Amino acid sequence: MQTTSKLLNTADHSRDSAGLTYVYPVISRRAGGVSIGINLNPNNACNWRCVYCQVPDLKRGSAPKINLEKLEAELRFFLNELIHGDFMARHVPPETRKIKDIALSGNGEPTSAKEFDQIIELIGHIKQDFALPVDLKTVLITNGSLIHRVNVQAGLQRMAALNGEIWFKFDRASTGERRRINNTAISLKRIQDNLMIAASLCPTWLQTCVFQIDGMPPADDEVLSYLAFIRQLLDRQIPIQGVLLYGLARPSLQPEASRLAAVEPAWFKDFEARIRALGVAVRPNP
Repeated sequence: MQTTSKLLNTADHSRDSAGLTYVYPVISRRAGGVSIGINLNPNNACNWRCVYCQVPDLKRGSAPKINLEKLEAELRFFLNELIHGDFMARHVPPETRKIKDIALSGNGEPTSAKEFDQIIELIGHIKQDFALPVDLKTVLITNGSLIHRVNVQAGLQRMAALNGEIWFKFDRASTGERRRINNTAISLKRIQDNLMIAASLCPTWLQTCVFQIDGMPPADDEVLSYLAFIRQLLDRQIPIQGVLLYGLARPSLQPEASRLAAVEPAWFKDFEARIRALGVAVRPNP
């Protein structure tokens, strides 16, 4: 593992900060401490291409075959470093020296890994062998497009028993905006159907990224469509936990990077208030 004494921070989510293939630590502003990342897409491949994505050389595709033995060895090694070694003292600011979660995220869509359910089972076995915080979460950060797959659903059921939580990407409600922002043609119906499956298997939050593109925040009609979608979820009694609402924290590495900027604080707070007015919890990170 790399031995640099550089402190981690919320602006640096480098996947190779520990010099490992699958496991990397970050300071997560949303989790509020150390998040142990599991990168199932070391090939930088994803089935979407979000304009704000920080993955370098991003390409269309799926996760490669996962070496489960190597993943297990890396996760065990790194947990040992965090708990028994001096990694926290050398790399983590004092105020964030708490392990908050094990998060499947990385450089692409993690549920595209054919071994997804086996990986969740493996994490469960490994957690039993370490003195970890009782409230440690297992988090899946996903675009939700592959929730209909049998192996993904099996993994989500297992996640629920591991204090699991799904962060389900939903940036825009209109078809045109999803094409523009996420470069995907997924329908609103498929999103809603997959959300229903996800929320029935494991506690699920929507995660929504808001920003300006070409100097403009999401248009008023897009905001109204977004709020209408939330109302539909409530009407259908799809039990989402709430919305993780966040802005740009790190520079995009996509061709659109120069066109992106943070929304004005007043716009962010107004949007947050309009979501809360529906009776939905919001965790804001402007």
